[in-house]
Amino acid sequence: MTLNAMKTLERDLRLSRRELESIVKSFHQEMKKGLTGSSGSLKMIPTYVDRPTGSEKGRYLALDLGGTNFRILSLTLKGRGIPSDKRVMKFALRKRDISTTGKRLFKFLAGSIKKFIKEKKIDLSGSIDLGFTFSFPVKTTGPASGTLIVWTKGFSASGVEGRDVVALLERAIADEKIDNISVVALANDTVGTLVARSYDDKDCDVGVIIGTGTNACYVEDLRNIRKMKNLRRQPGTMIINIEWGNFNRLKATRYDRQLDGESINPGAQILEKMVSGMYLGELCRLIAVDLISEKILFGGRACGNFNKNMAFSGEFVSQVLADRSRGLSGIISLLRRLGVKDPGTEDGKTIRKICSLLAVRAARISAAAIFAVITRIDPDIKKRHIVAIDGSVYEKLPGFAENIKSAVSELSGVRTGKIRISLTKDGSGYGAAIIAAVSSAEGDTK
Repeated sequence: MTLNAMKTLERDLRLSRRELESIVKSFHQEMKKGLTGSSGSLKMIPTYVDRPTGSEKGRYLALDLGGTNFRILSLTLKGRGIPSDKRVMKFALRKRDISTTGKRLFKFLAGSIKKFIKEKKIDLSGSIDLGFTFSFPVKTTGPASGTLIVWTKGFSASGVEGRDVVALLERAIADEKIDNISVVALANDTVGTLVARSYDDKDCDVGVIIGTGTNACYVEDLRNIRKMKNLRRQPGTMIINIEWGNFNRLKATRYDRQLDGESINPGAQILEKMVSGMYLGELCRLIAVDLISEKILFGGRACGNFNKNMAFSGEFVSQVLADRSRGLSGIISLLRRLGVKDPGTEDGKTIRKICSLLAVRAARISAAAIFAVITRIDPDIKKRHIVAIDGSVYEKLPGFAENIKSAVSELSGVRTGKIRISLTKDGSGYGAAIIAAVSSAEGDTK
């Protein structure tokens, strides 16, 4: 890679502290718009869910749908502490499952619930409540009702947008003749993650997912949710689903603009397209294609898979950044599998540099957004805040978690000790069951 090309790419993808502070300021402005009901890039959706007390008890089910894999689980709550007697099954959705009709998609989900109940020997002699984690933009209208605003993450099943997803699930469950299950709560994966962590740690007030997609939620004072006029004078708190993937006040490169223009939702989910695992690999591919055309990469030779949209996955980015061998043997092997003939060490170094620049930028954008949410709750950071975070990018992309923590420290300075970012694995599913306990009229909260 030529020195000039490298400098240009680094300049375009670098985010200084001043630029991070600008993101924080813009994020605050968009949050305020969303809470008042004004037009903006952050929907700030009320969830009708609050944090648990920690004393919830009983057995509950959860369906966790947020990507091409989904889980069904049951667990028993015995008050404060870790849930017990966990039973989990994981299912895969094929491309045809997520692009079919909504009726067929929900039939598949209900059929999977039926299989789970049979194989895990779930006792349905009495009624059992289910929490539904549905990790797509939803306009929530109650604790167990919400209409899908728009599909994301490659989903396109027809007849679902604009409809109540809980009603669709309930109809499918009835069609499968599954008795004694009541869907009592609807949430997304960020809310589930926050709730799961706050079940045993009251200082958790932010939930974040950075995986295939990305989103966040936090605990807001009811009086600040001005678009819900009936709540303005009531004491208490509610979890707000930010839908931060749609934040759009970010410095975009020509590669970002190209990816956005070629996506299924141009002009939307701009932050997600710079941060999430679904798009990081594609950004790397677009940069690589440009460098190939300039004869900087692979000797200018066209490479089959690099000319295919989405052929370079987020998983490949992780593999590249994990390779620290002297000869970059892992990267060279990957490039060969992608159809590159005789890739050299310099080619490997260039690909690794591209992936590193993109990953660091994604982490710093995420850190600025996290810091914006914390300072929305507590401007001077006087209290302790735990950010519950989950997702494959945060957990598995080499250096990503460290880069987020470093950037948050850069922004917070001496107040860094008040902020703790903590991996909360599988929180979306367990959180849905805990939300079911909170929402259920039958829940034992003594």
